[in-house]
Amino acid sequence: MRLLLARELVREDAPIRGDERGGGLVAARFKAKDQVHPRFPATPQAASTSAVNLPLRLGTRGSPLALAQARLVVEALRAAHGLGEDAIAIIPIRTTGDAIQDRPLAEIGGKALWTKELDRALIDGAIDFAVHSMKDVETLRPGELVIAAMLPRADVHERLIGAESIEALPQDARVGTSSPRRAAQLRAMRPDLRIVSFRGNVATRIARLDKGEAEATLLAAAGLDRLGERDLGAPISPAQMLPAPQQGAIGIETLADSAEMRALLAAIDHAPTRLCVETERALLLALGADCHSPVAALATLDGEILTLDAEILNEDGSETHRRRISAPSETAADEAAILARALLDSASPGLRALFRE
Repeated sequence: MRLLLARELVREDAPIRGDERGGGLVAARFKAKDQVHPRFPATPQAASTSAVNLPLRLGTRGSPLALAQARLVVEALRAAHGLGEDAIAIIPIRTTGDAIQDRPLAEIGGKALWTKELDRALIDGAIDFAVHSMKDVETLRPGELVIAAMLPRADVHERLIGAESIEALPQDARVGTSSPRRAAQLRAMRPDLRIVSFRGNVATRIARLDKGEAEATLLAAAGLDRLGERDLGAPISPAQMLPAPQQGAIGIETLADSAEMRALLAAIDHAPTRLCVETERALLLALGADCHSPVAALATLDGEILTLDAEILNEDGSETHRRRISAPSETAADEAAILARALLDSASPGLRALFRE
C-alpha cells in the first residue's frame, strides 16, 4: 500500500508553552505557512506528491512516557496527511539506558544509551523513523541520520514532587535525582540538601518517593503532562531553576538520504521549536558539554529576536555562572557559541575541566 502526500498543508500550530512573560521568556505563535525559517529551510519536494510504503514503522523506547510521545507523533502525522489508524505501527525498542537502572548515566555511557539501539534500527532498515526526547539526544549524531522534525515544545518548567517549593524543603532533606545539573542547582540554592541517586521512569521515581527513600524529587513538567499528570508537583520557575537544554522538545529522526520520509515529516516540523532547540544544541557543542557537565539552557523566541539563557555550574553548586544574550534569530547559533566562550572564560579551571571545550 502506498500513500500520496499533499504538497500544500496549512494549519495553525500551538504556541510554545511554559514560558514566562514576567521573566523575559516570551512564547511564540507561528502558522505553518510561516514556519520555514531562513536557517532551517524545509526539505524540497521534487514534485507535488511523494510516495512511501505503509505501514510506516515508528521506533521508540518502551517506557510509558516514550510511548505517549510516540502517540503524539502518530496523531500529528495522521492529522497532517489524513492517515488511517493502521498507517503507522509503533515499534518499541529496548535501549541500554532502559536496561541499566541502578547507576547514573554518566557512569555507564551517557546519553547514547537512550539512542544507539534506535540509531541502529534506523540504519539497518528495521524502522522508518524514530522519536526522541530531544534532551536525551547527544549533540554529535551519526551522519546517516537527521532530525527531520520537531513537535511544538511543551512546558519547560521543572516540577518539585514532595514539597511546595525548594525553600520549603526541611533542613538536610533528601532529594532524589540522577541529573548532574539538577544536583548542582539544588546544592547552589540549598547546600544542606542531600542528593540521592534516582533513576527509572516516572512511576518508578514516584514509587521510590512513596517508600521514603527521599523527601522530594524533580521531574520535567513536559513528561508529567504527557502522562496525564498535569496537577502533580509544584512548578519551579526557569528564573530559579533553568531547565536542561532541549527540555520539553520531541524530535523525529530518519535517514538523511530518505527524501520521502523527510518530506512526510516536514509537514509536522515546528520551526520556532527547531530554532530554539538548535540554538541550545549549538551552545552545548561550543561548550563541549556531555552527560557529566552541569549545564542548563533555554532559548525563547519573540518575533525574530531569540533570547538564550545559559548556566554552567560545578558539581557541588559552589560555583555558578549564568548569562543571557538576545540576537536576531538568523545569527542565534553564532551568538550561542560566543555565549559559551564567555561562560567558560568566567569559570575556574576546575569548572572548565567538566567541559571538553
